[in-house]
Amino acid sequence: LPFGKLMAKTANHSLTRAHILRAALRSFARCGYAATSVRQIVEDARVSKPALYYYFADKAQLFQALVDQAHDERYRLMQTAAERGRTVAEKLEKIVAAVFGFSLRNRELMRLAFATVFAASGESPSRVRCAEKGRRNYEFVRSLIAQGQASGELDLGFSVDELAMGIYGQLNSYVMVRLLVPDCRLDRRTARQIVRLFLEGAARRQPGANGTTRAPTSTRYSFSRS
Repeated sequence: LPFGKLMAKTANHSLTRAHILRAALRSFARCGYAATSVRQIVEDARVSKPALYYYFADKAQLFQALVDQAHDERYRLMQTAAERGRTVAEKLEKIVAAVFGFSLRNRELMRLAFATVFAASGESPSRVRCAEKGRRNYEFVRSLIAQGQASGELDLGFSVDELAMGIYGQLNSYVMVRLLVPDCRLDRRTARQIVRLFLEGAARRQPGANGTTRAPTSTRYSFSRS
């Protein structure tokens, strides 16, 4: 094929695959994995069964592709967001804001990803993989925390995992709460407050010798504001 036609054919394949994924997501979100049939998906997508099987071996692989999409896109957004920050504080704030934005734009996809983690037997494919990519995303945040400790921005009195779980757990908790409580705000201000709470703590400031205030020594973080 000429290069132009080859590119057009590739683009059409990508669009068709994405269209099938969107239809499958709607079906899984509406009926659950077990109750969703391939016939239902192809009817919703308005494609033939051979067309679906050209891209996906079976329903389980289609479900896995959606789970992968949720984790991979979050990972990509976190990497891009971190590159825009100078300090660890800025990187974390931009990461939280980016994941919030993705979650708002992809509510059903995030609901599916979280449901898969806690699914009972039969509620998702027995061979679905989510822990591996979830761990990869966590390790990315953990690497930023390790950098912060090495640069002196974060307290060495806590382990890398204690700090990483502190911020990553908060991030995921807010996303999950939003799925249940639509009034939960996932915006830049909330992202800033979460990171501020993580870095500065919630303990009341104590007066210093010269009249300034400081956080109690046991909870104080070295927070670069440059």
